[in-house]
Amino acid sequence: MEANHAPDAHPIASELILGDAWDPSAVAGLIRSKSSHQESPCFLFLGKREADLLRSHLGAIFGPENVPCLKDTFYMGLEVIELASESFLLTCGRKTSRTLQDPISKRPEWRDSVSDTLWQYRLH
Repeated sequence: MEANHAPDAHPIASELILGDAWDPSAVAGLIRSKSSHQESPCFLFLGKREADLLRSHLGAIFGPENVPCLKDTFYMGLEVIELASESFLLTCGRKTSRTLQDPISKRPEWRDSVSDTLWQYRLH
């Protein structure tokens, strides 16, 4: 069997076209539209133009010197991935909320004796 390494002839369309500035409301709406039942996207793929818009937006909030690049950056809970394409915005992946699945996350702090006592009574 021969492997086919030809480029995909069907490019993926951008999910959101931004204007001249980063639009947090539009991005939040996109994330909400793709979230349901404690699941949400986990990646935010950005082209060069959108990455520049996000960098400018975050730079206005935190100072441009604090946002030299977007590597290891999370925006609205999504890991930002910069792409080499000129213009692109896509959310994808699947992230689940562990709070409903993991009882450890509901355990009180160990040093809180009052809550710890209540916790013990609930277990017995």
